[in-house]
Amino acid sequence: MRALLLIGIFFYSLFVNSQNEQKALQYFNNGEFEKALITYNKLYQVNNGNTNYLLKIIEVHQQLEHFDIAEKLLLQLIDRTKNPQYLVELGYNFQLKNEQDKANDYYNLAVLKIDENPVFAFSIARRFERHALIDYAATVYERAMKLKPEYNYYIQLARIYGEQGKVEKMFRSYVNFIDRNPSFISQSKRIFSDYISENAEDENNISLRKVLLKKIQDQPNIIWNQLLSWLFIQQRDYTKAFAQEKAIFKREQETILGITDLAAITIKDGNRAISEEILRFVINNAFDLDTVLKAHKDLLELETKYALKKDYYKIEQQYKSLLKDFGMLPQTIDFQISYAHFTAFYSNKPETAIVFLKETLKIKASQFLLAKAKLKLGDILVFQEKFNEALIYFSQIQISLKNSTISQEARFRVAKTSYYKGDFKWAESQLKILKSSTSQLIANDALDLKLLISDNKYEDSLHTALKLYAKADLMAFQNKTAKAISLLDKILQEHKTETIIDQALYKQAQLYESKKQFEKAEDNYLKIIANYKEDILADDAYYALAELYLNHLAQPEKAKVLYEQIIFNHEDSIYFVEARKKYRVLRGDAIN
Repeated sequence: MRALLLIGIFFYSLFVNSQNEQKALQYFNNGEFEKALITYNKLYQVNNGNTNYLLKIIEVHQQLEHFDIAEKLLLQLIDRTKNPQYLVELGYNFQLKNEQDKANDYYNLAVLKIDENPVFAFSIARRFERHALIDYAATVYERAMKLKPEYNYYIQLARIYGEQGKVEKMFRSYVNFIDRNPSFISQSKRIFSDYISENAEDENNISLRKVLLKKIQDQPNIIWNQLLSWLFIQQRDYTKAFAQEKAIFKREQETILGITDLAAITIKDGNRAISEEILRFVINNAFDLDTVLKAHKDLLELETKYALKKDYYKIEQQYKSLLKDFGMLPQTIDFQISYAHFTAFYSNKPETAIVFLKETLKIKASQFLLAKAKLKLGDILVFQEKFNEALIYFSQIQISLKNSTISQEARFRVAKTSYYKGDFKWAESQLKILKSSTSQLIANDALDLKLLISDNKYEDSLHTALKLYAKADLMAFQNKTAKAISLLDKILQEHKTETIIDQALYKQAQLYESKKQFEKAEDNYLKIIANYKEDILADDAYYALAELYLNHLAQPEKAKVLYEQIIFNHEDSIYFVEARKKYRVLRGDAIN
C-alpha cells in the first residue's frame, strides 16, 4: 500500500512539474519575464540538476537586461560543468552588453577548446548557430573534422555554407555527406534544385558540375554519375545525360532503368533525335523482353508522331515484322495495342484494328492486360461511332476490375461516349462519381466534362448548341479537324449569346494549333481573354496563348505578360507553377 502511495506521489509531482514548466514557457513567450523568472526559479529549486532550467533563468535575466546576474550564473555553470559550450553563452552575454571584444575572446576560447576535446564540437557549434553566429559554427565543425576525420558534420556545414552564400562549398559538403549517406541522394536533388537553373552557364550549375566531376575523378562511384546525369537533365542537355547513364550501365549492366527513364523524359520534352538514339541503345542492350518491347513500341510511336502519310506503310511493316518475331503473347499485348492504335487512327483502317484486337482478347493473359486491350478496342469503336458496342467493352472492364484505376478510366469512357451520343444526363451521372477518382488526371477530366455539360444544358431544352459541340468534339477525336472547326464556327455564328461560346473558341483554337494556323488560334485566345476573363477558361486561355507566343510566334515579351497574369490573378490555376517557372526564366532570374 505504501509503495502504491509513493508511486502516486511521484507521478503527481511529475504532472505538477510539467504544468509549471508549461506555465513558465507561456510567460516567457508572452513577454511576462518577471513571472517567468519566478516560475523557473521555483522549478530550479526543486531540481537544481536541470541545466535547461538554469539556462532559461539566464535567458530571462538577459531579457530583463540583468546582464551581470546572467554573467555570474554562467560563470558558476562553467565552473561546475567544465563544459566549453557555455563559454559561447558567456560570450553572447557580453555581446548583449555591447562589449564585443570580450564576447569575441570567449567565442575564440570556445573554439580552441575543440583542440582539447573534439567531442564537444557539436554542442559548441549548436550554441553558435542558436545565436546566428554561423561563421564561428562553421569554424568549429571544420576544426573538429580536421582533428577527427571520422566525424561527419558535412550536412551541418552544407546548411551553413548555403546561408553564407558559399554555394560551391555547400555543394561539396552535401556531396561529401552523400558519400557517407547514399540514401540522401533524393533529398539532395530537391535542395540542389533551389540553387541551379536550366542555364548550363549559370554560375551555380558550373559549380555543381565541377564538384561532381572532381568526385568522379577522385572517388569513382555511380552515385556521382547519377547526380551529374540529373544535373544535365535539369539543363535539358540530354546528350550529356545519356553519356552519364551509359557510363552507369557499363558498370552495372543488371539495370537499364536510368536509360529508360531518360528516354521517357526526352520523349515528353519533344527531343526526337536523342529519344531515338536512346531507344535504339535500349533495344540493342537490354536483357529482358519487356524492356526491349517497350523500347520498340516507343520508337515506332515516336516515328509515327513525326511521320508523313507516305511513311505510314513503312511503319506498318515494322509493326508486323516485330509482331511476327515476338509473337502474339501476353508480353506483347502493349505492343499489340500500339499497333491497333496506329492501324485505326493513322492508317485509317479501324475495321482491321478491331479484328486484330478481338484476336488479342483470345490470349490467356491477366484481366488487367485484357482490360487495356478492351479500352483501346472501345476507343476505336467510338471512332467508328459504334457507340453501343464500345459501351459493352467499357462496362466489362468496370465489372472485371472494380475500383481500379483502369476501371475508372473505363467509366470516364462510358461518360464520354454517352456525351458524344447526346445522352448528357447519363454522362453527367457517371462524371459525378469520377470527381472523387483516385487518379487526379481522371478526376480533372471528369470535372471539366461535367462542367461543360452542366453549364450548357439549361439554356436550351433541346441542347442544340451542346449537341453541336459534342459532335465537333467527336470529329476532332476522329481526326476530322477541318469539319470540327467548321462545326464550331456554326456554334459561334448561331449561338452567340449562349455560355458555350468560350468553350467553342477554346476548342477551335486548339484545333487551329494542330493545323499550325497559329494566328487564328491567337485570335480565338484573345477573344476569350477580352470577353470571358471572369469565366473558367480564362487561365487556360492565358497559358495557351503564352505558350503560343513563346514556342511558335517568337514573341517572348508577350508570353511573359500572360504568365504574369496567371501568377497574380489565378493563383489556384493548374498552370500556376509552370507559369511562374517560365516567367522567371523570361525575366532572367538566376535561380529557380
